[in-house]
Amino acid sequence: MMIARRADTRARADFATWKMIAKLNGASGLPPAAQEFLASYKTRLNEMSEGEATEATIREMYKAYYAEMGGGGAPPEVKPVKAEPVTDNVTAFRKLPPKPKAAQTSGQAAQRKMPAALIFVALCVVYVGIRLYWP
Repeated sequence: MMIARRADTRARADFATWKMIAKLNGASGLPPAAQEFLASYKTRLNEMSEGEATEATIREMYKAYYAEMGGGGAPPEVKPVKAEPVTDNVTAFRKLPPKPKAAQTSGQAAQRKMPAALIFVALCVVYVGIRLYWP
């Protein structure tokens, strides 16, 4: 039963991760097995609701993981710990609008140049001091 529980947990976690990556247009970087599961999920979406398609795909992944982890025979039914419906809270990335040029040319740029100049001058003084006073 431990193998079954681990296979089910792994299938649910992997599916959620792969689905998020696919929504962010990164599915081409997934392993071939993951791409196959996502393709079967997309075909199931045409035939049934999103929740049913998700559960059917997770069951398919669970069977594959159960056999991969050394489970013998047909995998036992594993009841999910949470019986809440699957909610999708993934949003695509958005680029931030560019900052206006006025904010970049303010007094902050001048303040940033000053410490770098002071450090350079201090390093020059240290170098000259070592050259002159080191035996």
